[in-house]
Amino acid sequence: MKRPKLKKASKRMSCSKRYKIQKKVREHIRKLRKETKKKGTSKRVKKDMGVPSIAPFKEDILREAEQRKLKLEELKQKKKLEKQQGRERAQKRKKATQSSESEPKAKKAKKETSLNHPEKSSEKSSGNKDKCSRKFLCSELNKVISASNIIVEVLDARDPLGCRCPQLEEAVLKSEGNKKLLFVLNKIDLVPKENVERWLQYLQREFPAVAFKASTQLQDKTVQERKKRAAAGAVDQTKGVTSFGNSCLLQFLRDYADAQEGENIIKVGIVGFPNVGKSSVINSLKGIRACNAGVPRGTTKCMQEVNVAKNLKMIDSPGIIASQSNPAVSMALRSLPALEKRENALDAVRALLKHCDKQQIMLQYNVPDFRNSLEFLTCFAKKRGFLQKGGVPNTGQAAETFLSDWTGAKLRYHSKPPENLGLPSYLSETLVTEMQKGWDMNKLNQGNTGTLNSMKFSIVASSIVLNSRGPTSGLIGESEGLETVEAMEEMACQEKEAFDDKEPDLVSEEKHQQEETENGKEPQEETPSSPGRSAKVKFQPMTVNIDLSSVQNNDDAYDFNTDFK
Repeated sequence: MKRPKLKKASKRMSCSKRYKIQKKVREHIRKLRKETKKKGTSKRVKKDMGVPSIAPFKEDILREAEQRKLKLEELKQKKKLEKQQGRERAQKRKKATQSSESEPKAKKAKKETSLNHPEKSSEKSSGNKDKCSRKFLCSELNKVISASNIIVEVLDARDPLGCRCPQLEEAVLKSEGNKKLLFVLNKIDLVPKENVERWLQYLQREFPAVAFKASTQLQDKTVQERKKRAAAGAVDQTKGVTSFGNSCLLQFLRDYADAQEGENIIKVGIVGFPNVGKSSVINSLKGIRACNAGVPRGTTKCMQEVNVAKNLKMIDSPGIIASQSNPAVSMALRSLPALEKRENALDAVRALLKHCDKQQIMLQYNVPDFRNSLEFLTCFAKKRGFLQKGGVPNTGQAAETFLSDWTGAKLRYHSKPPENLGLPSYLSETLVTEMQKGWDMNKLNQGNTGTLNSMKFSIVASSIVLNSRGPTSGLIGESEGLETVEAMEEMACQEKEAFDDKEPDLVSEEKHQQEETENGKEPQEETPSSPGRSAKVKFQPMTVNIDLSSVQNNDDAYDFNTDFK
């Protein structure tokens, strides 16, 4: 409106109106931008000015421009063809899936033929399954023993006696060609120094033993990669890369190879149970990741030859198969999970906890007091965050991680050497003297002391004491692995039944708690029960009449006022 005493109306407006106008303008500009993006047109199309006539080499420049245009057109056509081919492939896949869904009768016929004629189906799947079978692994191990002049048995320093296989040692001693046997005590950094020295003294009474710590984090696959990394100045400062005892072992083997005049190249077979560190020993001697090594058991499945020096060749072998007649602790640590499907992870954890001190495990894993293995696994799963849907602790995953800690190269535990110093049945003093011929034992002792002085060891307080169950029996012969499996399974079942008879209350309680955890409930506290009954029995309250007059008149009654003043 036109106000009085003013020629023009005021252009003032309210703030809300002004803000609405600005907002509408912004939305309009945004719409225009989107439309231009969809069309693919820019605001202004720059005109090509062309090549001026005054410019030198005008004709050459124009030719180059035409060639570029032709190349761009060819690339566009190639892309179109590739897109068309991809669409055709997708259509073919859809047709194949539709035909497979519409023809279930053909699949049923194939299944029936596989059931009626299992030989045809087994021929196709034999290539994949043969490498995991007992027969194949035993044959590869026998090949390594027959092809090698020196056989190195790798032992875990945490339980060296449990890593020894008497069947293998006996087969090496009885084999032709005067083969030499040698011990390598690996993973010495996870054991106290005094314990390593005692085990070296115990083992050297039978065969020569070398203290060793293998490198577990080698990344170079070839010598050229290692040289490039060294030239670049990259230094690995991690504990897993450094290896100790490799120079001592190499020099020890070279001296023996130089002493042999007739043979040019000496083959050294690396043998042992799974997860002992056979492949990592070869990698640390070579300085390169020549063999595939990993935490899961049974990574190496075939023999592999690696040249370490001019006159030395190392042969990697698959792990020895543990027989099922062994106790539960040795099967938990040294059996192959691919073969031992009968073994349960919860049973393995129960066997390990039975042979260890409870307080040391509580301190190591920072877990409260537990009554049985299932309660320990529930606490361990909550501590690590292994939870299922609804916050239920995943005891299966906790058991697998617990076993991988014990078989891997992280957990610190040790076992004490036996007090009796007698030789095994397959060994004699004459055989021991023959096996120690040709070796420079003084140089070996000096090298072992050098390795022990140059590295750090674990403290006794931070390591768990494991009660070793003696050497582990293994399957070496192919026929033995196939014929005696059923008998060994019967023996294992009898041992399990005996264990269940000894501790019926504990087993029933664990089963009850496992059912509760699966249903989503927390394990209940233990109720007092009689030794003959299980923990599931519910007791009804009973009324008992107590005569207080007899207690007051008794002169021998316990008086708290007189004793606690």
